[in-house]
Amino acid sequence: MDALLTADGLVALATLAALEIVLGVDNVVFIAILTARLPARQQEIARRLGLMLALGIRIALLFAISWMMGLNRPWFTVLGHPVTGRDLILIAGGLFLIGKATWEIYDKLEAEHVEHEGGGRGRFATVLAQILVLDIVFSLDSVITAVGMANQLSIMIAAMVIAMLVMLVSMGAVAGFVERHPSVKILALSFLLLIGVVLVADGMGQHVSKAYIYVAMAFSLFVELLNLRYRKRRQPVRLHGRRARR
Repeated sequence: MDALLTADGLVALATLAALEIVLGVDNVVFIAILTARLPARQQEIARRLGLMLALGIRIALLFAISWMMGLNRPWFTVLGHPVTGRDLILIAGGLFLIGKATWEIYDKLEAEHVEHEGGGRGRFATVLAQILVLDIVFSLDSVITAVGMANQLSIMIAAMVIAMLVMLVSMGAVAGFVERHPSVKILALSFLLLIGVVLVADGMGQHVSKAYIYVAMAFSLFVELLNLRYRKRRQPVRLHGRRARR
């Protein structure tokens, strides 16, 4: 813990915590979308459990750092490309994310929904299992970033705990905002689809800088927020016009 009390340690902690928050945004959005399918009384519990699982997985991976480094060693070769354990996890997670995001987009746009009572416990377990799978995939980037930026395990763990606390506080607001605006939900699912493609590409040896992805996502979100504000301003005008015709 002495490393946290130095100036360098505090700077590393602040920088790493900020990066962990950025890297956790996609995780938060995915959990918000998945838990929206649950009954209202279970949503908050599932969100908190999902984030706590994510934190637990990250800390466990940090303590198993030698195993993590082993994932970067080639296991076999395909068409001249050495495939590592990390590649396999990224490809599997990316394909899962692509499939899940595609299904969610189809479900939102095309499927007809019929409300069913019961089955809450089974649905809760299914959602939690899906969150767990994606937590493992998203944790890889988070842990690799932490290892690359800090030398002290205490700094890495403290940064992840701080990032998780921020995400726990903001999760309700993010989930509520996404749920209230269907267009934002589709945009968020499109982001997850994009991240899935990037994960598969990375697993196949085609690295794409996350900076490009996050800039594109931020710009798209900015445009969508402008659209939301425009629609909100136009709504009173339309209502006034309808009343005038009457």
